[in-house]
Amino acid sequence: MAKIGVVLAGCGVFDGSEIHEAVVTLLAIDRGGAEAVCMAPNIEQADVVDHLDGKEVHEDREVLVESARIARGNIKNLNSVSAVDIDALVLPGGFGAAKNLSTFASAGAECGVNSDLAELVVDMVKAGKPVVAICIAPAVIAKILCNDNKKPRLTIGNDKATAEALEQMGAIHVECGVDDYVVDEQLKVITTPAYMLANSISEAAAGIEKAIAAMFTLL
Repeated sequence: MAKIGVVLAGCGVFDGSEIHEAVVTLLAIDRGGAEAVCMAPNIEQADVVDHLDGKEVHEDREVLVESARIARGNIKNLNSVSAVDIDALVLPGGFGAAKNLSTFASAGAECGVNSDLAELVVDMVKAGKPVVAICIAPAVIAKILCNDNKKPRLTIGNDKATAEALEQMGAIHVECGVDDYVVDEQLKVITTPAYMLANSISEAAAGIEKAIAAMFTLL
């Protein structure tokens, strides 16, 4: 049975992983006959947001602990997983990707990326194993691979400012509809816009399910 790594970044769209995207991803992996291996960095969240009113809350939360909510407790510390342990890697979106896995939300094209994640992504690509990035997560993949002297072809949909930031990093941005995906065949990187464009969970799911299906063809 194939093992598919899923990198989570907390629990909730505004300060962690986008829950709909994460759950649709896990469901698609399971329906594809593979095992999801959930993981998250054991770090403090960049911030905590009350998802009822959208305001920042002055408290501390840990990314690994919050991510365990989505994984129903079955989760690993990101630094304990290597490319030899999994057959593919998926990054759902949500602001956690741009705040906790990286600093893209605050620094844009000049962002930093969690070092454990960067190492894992680089090793996955070197091993010829697929990497899927959803919603805003392609920005993280772009930064990692451009820092490794790659020029990934990917999408975040059609948001002009975000696309320009990715191109400033050195990536090639391709506009894409909500129900579609983009494949960099050379690097085996698959990206889909999901809630960068979606107005409903079914719209987000359409692209995610196709991206995961494409991932399986590359295993």
